[in-house]
Amino acid sequence: MTAMARAVNKTEASGTAHLVAALAKALREQQQLSQEELGRKIGYTGSAVSAMETCAQPASDKMLVKLEEALGGGLGVFEKARKYVLLDKYPPQFKDFALMEAEAVTLSSYQTYVVDGLFQTEGYARALIGGGYPKLADDKVEELVEARMARKALFDRDPVAMIELILDESVLRRPFGSWEVLHEQLRSLAEVAERDNVSIQVLPLERGLRAGHAGARGDMKLVETKEHHHVVYMEIEDESVLVGDPTKVAQLSHRYAKIRTQALSPDDSLSLIQRLAGEEQR
Repeated sequence: MTAMARAVNKTEASGTAHLVAALAKALREQQQLSQEELGRKIGYTGSAVSAMETCAQPASDKMLVKLEEALGGGLGVFEKARKYVLLDKYPPQFKDFALMEAEAVTLSSYQTYVVDGLFQTEGYARALIGGGYPKLADDKVEELVEARMARKALFDRDPVAMIELILDESVLRRPFGSWEVLHEQLRSLAEVAERDNVSIQVLPLERGLRAGHAGARGDMKLVETKEHHHVVYMEIEDESVLVGDPTKVAQLSHRYAKIRTQALSPDDSLSLIQRLAGEEQR
């Protein structure tokens, strides 16, 4: 990491990152460990520990797990911090929704350009985030990829969440990074589609040739919260809208329901995904 990147991290590090850093340093010193000694215990260099303690490179999720083992003393403080440290890594416009998504009872997503972040493979997410404009530093890309992968905990959460994804067919044909990255992503979609709590459907490319195309106005995510409230999240060009007004939510929910009826069945969608996953690069 460059000196400039470290300086930016120190300036932009969240209150949570500073709290974790201060706590880690205090517990390290209480146990009379040098930075190098703690580094050896958790599988990092002394320089990495120093960078964490100064917030030049705030603790990653993996480091927090190791810090809990080495310094936590059974209190679970670093384990509890993981949720909030990951939350701080999300883009500002996504933070409020990220908490809501993690606790959702049901989540329904319609996507027209890329695979929903919850379903992305690490390779697909890295190609997508790293290939954006303006370009991000490599360490920032990895930070965002890590945060995106952490969202997958929703698939295995107890109590189980019901998750539905509708993809425009063009998403299945649009590569990022390489054709192999796309094919790996398609294979992952096919695997996830077999879960009992997941449904994936594809809206055909030729849908617009028929009587109507309910999905022409773009992406949306519908959420039933743990309190059983219904909201809709939409995002474009790094700006987000969270709709909670019941009348507007009902209108968008009806539109989503129409999109679902115009999409292929889950079985036919899975067959299409599996076929495209096996196609050679053109």
